[in-house]
Amino acid sequence: MAPSFDTNTQTVCVMDASGHLGFNLVQRLLQRGYTVHASLQKYGDEDLFNGISTDSNKLKIFRSDPFDYHSIIEALRGCSGLFYTFEPPHDQQNYDEYMADVEVRAAHNVLEACAQTETMDKVVFTSSATAVVWREDRKSMELDLDERHWSDVNFCRKFKLWHGVSKTMAEKSAWALAMDRGVNMVSINAGLLMTHDLTIQHPYLRGAAEMYEDGVFVTVDLPFLVDAHICVYEEVSSYGRYLCFNHIINTQEDAVQLAQKLTPAAGSSSSSSSSQSPQSGDLGKGFIEQKISNKKLNKLMVNFEA
Repeated sequence: MAPSFDTNTQTVCVMDASGHLGFNLVQRLLQRGYTVHASLQKYGDEDLFNGISTDSNKLKIFRSDPFDYHSIIEALRGCSGLFYTFEPPHDQQNYDEYMADVEVRAAHNVLEACAQTETMDKVVFTSSATAVVWREDRKSMELDLDERHWSDVNFCRKFKLWHGVSKTMAEKSAWALAMDRGVNMVSINAGLLMTHDLTIQHPYLRGAAEMYEDGVFVTVDLPFLVDAHICVYEEVSSYGRYLCFNHIINTQEDAVQLAQKLTPAAGSSSSSSSSQSPQSGDLGKGFIEQKISNKKLNKLMVNFEA
């Protein structure tokens, strides 16, 4: 898919740009000719971007607190697009029952700032597959889960699936404000991001065995996730939500490989943490039928030129 506009005239913001997704988005957007406002939460993170742009005018660094509305406005000034992904505050790394309130407030501030930015054309909001898969009726559904489905917040609370609670509530809050303010938004509901530093403590992994058994345990590689974000931004016909994954853990071999990847990094993790891991003895045998679909995204990306 050729870009539907001249990327060399586009200024976009990436927030938070210091995470795996944000940093790689900044790199790829610069390579495609965009001017990028890299919005960082932490002091010192700007060192990450030393030397990644040959044109100093193409990359501008901002420090924006998602709870400081004015700092968000400053980072968005003059931008036609925003790629937004939530990174927990450095003093609040663990997802718990309070994280949903934190993430909702951040999403609300960012979308309100977008509504007040006259140059803003499109927002790409990074959400999670955990905002899709957690439902009481998931085992009895005849159709595959896809972006039309939402996780049940009460179900998530019951089983302490705090990642699902936070992602569902934050995304719903963002959609409500976007529709109310007339902000053009699309969301990417990403599977578990497979990074080199992924550990067993990742909050996405709570309930991993159940996701596996239900055929909805999906993962995504970083390059594919970056491509998906840029594709939905550049494609004028993109709309709504997009489930994003390029692998599903649905064989015992897959589950064992993932458990082996996670276990060494976990070290002396607690028994409660290890129970969240897809341990091979708990996952049954053979092949689990896939019950989740990303056809909408795949159709959009079929002609995307990375």
